[in-house]
This record gives sequence, C-alpha cells and structure tokens, in this order.
Amino acid sequence: MKKFLFGALAVALLMAGCGGGGKSSVIKAGWLGSLTGDQAVWGECELNTVKMLFEEYNAAGGIEVGGKKYTLEVIGYDNKGDAQESVNATKRLTGQDKVVGIIGPNASGCAIPIAPVLEKAKVPDIATVATNPKVTVQDGKVKPYNFRVCFIDPYQGAVAAGFAYDRLGARTAAVLYDVSDDYSQGLREFFKINFEKKGGTIVADESFNSGDVDFRPQLSKIKAQNPDVIFMPYFFKEVSLSANQARELGIKATLLGGDGWPSDQLISMGGKAVEGSYFVNHLDYADPAVQDFKNRYREKYGKEAELNGFLAHDAVLLLVEGLKKAGKPNGEALAKALEGIDVQGITGRIHISPETHNPEGKDAAILKIVNGEYIFQEKYAAQ
Repeated sequence: MKKFLFGALAVALLMAGCGGGGKSSVIKAGWLGSLTGDQAVWGECELNTVKMLFEEYNAAGGIEVGGKKYTLEVIGYDNKGDAQESVNATKRLTGQDKVVGIIGPNASGCAIPIAPVLEKAKVPDIATVATNPKVTVQDGKVKPYNFRVCFIDPYQGAVAAGFAYDRLGARTAAVLYDVSDDYSQGLREFFKINFEKKGGTIVADESFNSGDVDFRPQLSKIKAQNPDVIFMPYFFKEVSLSANQARELGIKATLLGGDGWPSDQLISMGGKAVEGSYFVNHLDYADPAVQDFKNRYREKYGKEAELNGFLAHDAVLLLVEGLKKAGKPNGEALAKALEGIDVQGITGRIHISPETHNPEGKDAAILKIVNGEYIFQEKYAAQ
C-alpha cells in the first residue's frame, strides 16, 4: 500500500471527480485522527476508508443534495493522538478549508476538546470510536455539533461487567487502567459500578500513565488478590505488554477488555499471553453485513480493515444521508439533519438521539481470542 508523508499537521487529499465527464460542485469534508504514534494503524484505516467510499460515490456520479449533484473531497489531518493538535486541526478544517462536516477522531481525549471550535464554526463532527459520554454530552447538556456512531462507555462497561459476572462466573475482579486517558478512566468507572451492582467484588484497582512499559508493580499487587478476571480498559500496545508481564508473573486470571483491544498488532504483540481473553466490540467480523466492505477494502489496500474502518464506513453513511436530508451543503443545516436521523450501517442500525447525539440501541459483540483469531461469542445486552 502506498505510504503517505504528512508535513506539519496535515495533508489534503483530493478525490477524483465524478464520472461521465460532466462538471459538478464539490462538498469538502474533513477527517481527523492519528497517522503517527501508537494508534496510527487505526487512523490510516479510517482515512483509507473515507477515501475509498468518497471515490466510490464520485465514480457513481456523486451525491444529490437539494436537487444538485456534488462530488466529495476529503481533507485529512494527523492529530498525532494529541488533544491540542486536534483543536488546531479542527480550527484549520473549519476556518481555512471550509469543510461542511468532520469525521473522527476515534479517541475520546481528542474528541472532547474540539467542541467549542465546532460550535463557533457551526460545523458538525461525527466521531468514530470515541466512547466517553463527554464527547456529546457535558454537564447534562448535549453538544450541538458533536455526534458519534459508536456506543458509549457506560454501556460498554456494563456489558463487560455483566458478561464477566453472568457468563464467566467471575465474582472477583481487578482493574488495571490508564489514569491519563479519558477513555480508560470512563470504562474503568462503569465496569466497577456495574460489577459491584451485580454482586461482584473489586479486589484491586491499579493505574498507570500513558507511555509506561513496566506494569509489574501493579500486576504484583493484583496477583496477591488472586482475582477471577482482570479488566484492562486501554489500547492494544499496552494490553500486549501488560498481558505478557501478567503471564510471566504467573497470573492465571481471565483477561477482559474493551473496544481499544482489536487490532492485528494485539495478536502479533500479545501472542499466547492474550489467548483465551475476551473483549467488547462493535461488531462480529464474520457478520454477513460487513463482508462486502471487508472484501472491497482488502482488494484496494491489500490488507484487512481494522475496527476503526467499519465505524468510519458508517460515519460516511451518516454524513451522506445527513447532507441529503439537510438539502444543502451547510454545516448548521447538516447538524440539524443529523438529529433523529436513522441509517442502517454495517455495524448496526444507527438512530441518532436528538437528546444525546448517540446511536440508540446498538448491540455490543463479545469476542474471544482463539488461536490468534477473534472469534465471535455472542451479542450481549447490558441489564
């Protein structure tokens, strides 16, 4: 696959014009995510997905908005997984590039601080895998220009806790989390609340900071408590490191995580240490509904799509249907159109609640790592 070089913050990617030789106007959309750093594999897949879908729309003649044909152009920026870089990039997308909407970012810590920029510019953002409640609702008030296509941490934490208690028979649990990450803190909070509500006991609650590579001090404390499960609500690199260190220390507990786990790198880095572990995901990779996208992505880029690609796919669907509903390529009109919109995506039905700007009623999937593969176990609804 062709590698992209990014100068400073960003690179603009101009999509091919629509087929048929006729002229059409252009709708600019932004994309925001990590193209450098630990999460670059996710960001690259998201941007690839948006590019591919825009190319497909354009090749089919573009999209019709308000009775007029438009082609789609994506302008992608590398936020380097950093909150301030996300704010800067959002300012550039809305101010200089004049985009009508933005897709991404995937990280809650990058999606939360861009809200004031979006509100000032009246441009909506559709986050992909940013699951912290504060992405769309702060202090009980919905953020008018923030939306998402994924379920949120209270639900995900409840699913993980319920599955551990009801299906795995766990009665004691330990938590190891990243104290410097909004996503990790949120999942940890809601797992603890719901596990204890079920009747379970949290026997250890240990933290680390992003960038740490030695988890043995925390894991030694966890080992002393001999929990049935260890909940690890953070991303695949740290999961791989901490899982290997846990097994080296002789910890036998079942490992459990959230949607920050799934990546090919988890399998390659985690190896035997993550075998038999479970995690909450947004979809079943074997679901017939996702096969067409998987095949198209593989054919175009020569590799498998990451989790983020599936959510980016549905964010594009939401953007396009929102523009059609709005009837004009205008950010303020698009934001209003997204409220209450109902779209059938490949990750499930996406009905955006006007009160929360979250998709209502999306199912969660439980996957298990077996022989280096992600094997679907069941759809589990938090109760």
